[in-house]
Amino acid sequence: MLYDLFNYLNTIDIPGAGMFQYISFRSTLAFVISLFIAMIIGRKIINKLQKLQIGETIRDLSLEGQLSKKGTPTMGGIIIIIATLIPCLLVGRLNNIYMILMLVTTVWLGVLGFADDYIKVIKKNKEGMKGKFKIIGQVGLGLIVGLTLYLSPDAVIREKSEIQKTTETTITTEVGQNENTKSTKTTIPFVKNHNLDYADILPFEGETAQTVGWIIFVVMSIIVVTAVSNGANLTDGLDGLAAGTTAIIGVTLGIFAYLSGHVMYSSYLDIMYIPGSEELVVFISAFVGALIGFLWYNVYPAQVFMGDTGSLTIGGIVAVLAIILRKELLLPLLCGIFFVESLSVIMQTAYFKYTKKRYGEGRRIFKMTPLHHHFQKDGDGSIKAILQTPRMKMPESRITLRFWIISILLAALTIVTLKIR
Repeated sequence: MLYDLFNYLNTIDIPGAGMFQYISFRSTLAFVISLFIAMIIGRKIINKLQKLQIGETIRDLSLEGQLSKKGTPTMGGIIIIIATLIPCLLVGRLNNIYMILMLVTTVWLGVLGFADDYIKVIKKNKEGMKGKFKIIGQVGLGLIVGLTLYLSPDAVIREKSEIQKTTETTITTEVGQNENTKSTKTTIPFVKNHNLDYADILPFEGETAQTVGWIIFVVMSIIVVTAVSNGANLTDGLDGLAAGTTAIIGVTLGIFAYLSGHVMYSSYLDIMYIPGSEELVVFISAFVGALIGFLWYNVYPAQVFMGDTGSLTIGGIVAVLAIILRKELLLPLLCGIFFVESLSVIMQTAYFKYTKKRYGEGRRIFKMTPLHHHFQKDGDGSIKAILQTPRMKMPESRITLRFWIISILLAALTIVTLKIR
């Protein structure tokens, strides 16, 4: 809204109105507004949740300090959603296809997560929404994202761009592919020719190959949205863990969005130029600001939990951002924390069922899953598990901080993949 207003004011030469043309200015403004909103309305929403007695129901898992969290307000993901949406509506370009997709993603998964929390907290059904309905919601979003990128004429890429290199005596021009095209290509890490075309996966040619490529792309979108959204949901088990980790991931995706949306930088780094993707920097700035503002109340000891309202939403946002930027195959590295948390649950469940069927008694790999809970248990042999380290349980705040550090290292490594091929 403000973008259009100041764009008009700029046409009539109002001093300062041209600032809204700069992504850097609008991104900074979006970050400040979202941080301010999250910290201001956060307190009011927490008080309202307490008044309505919308508190967390705690299942006793014999974890240190666990029962003290009983009654802590949940559904705090509302804070993140509001603090993300308002700045984007104010300073974002609302006719940008990528901005529209991100706003739809935020609202879609926010409603899905809210419904799940509502059933758990208000209706007092500990199971929450049936898993199949949650999966249907995530698959539906993945389908919307994939089909939009396929059908929208604005969702295009340019693999190579013309760039001028200037020396003291000469100006040379490198000419590459200068046309915007619809493409099923994505980025793969650590490979010299680092673009993978989904149309080349199966042995088809011509129009058939492109059609099959888009089908694979849409299916991949569904898988990525579902996996990352659920991964963030599993990670949300310690105070500040999911929000802090996602903020680090968000900053990394913001860097990718800025580079991919800038013709000179994308040419220099030899990455896809995605016209219009620079607008995602505004969204990501608002998103990261909202997460940091939420952390003000969510760090140990948490005054509010995000609930599924927040965890499903932040995971879905990360997934859709990566898909738009054609970086979805980097997510196992960038979202390594989410990936390992999910993998630990899958491994534990599969191994337990296998050993129970074979030996008549279920056995464990980890002391407890998701993985962050493994570090909250003593490795004294009281829990029969293959992995007993660490022997001494760790304080919750230390686990969270170390996971953040690992996430920073993974983010740095992901950025380095731009040049390591």
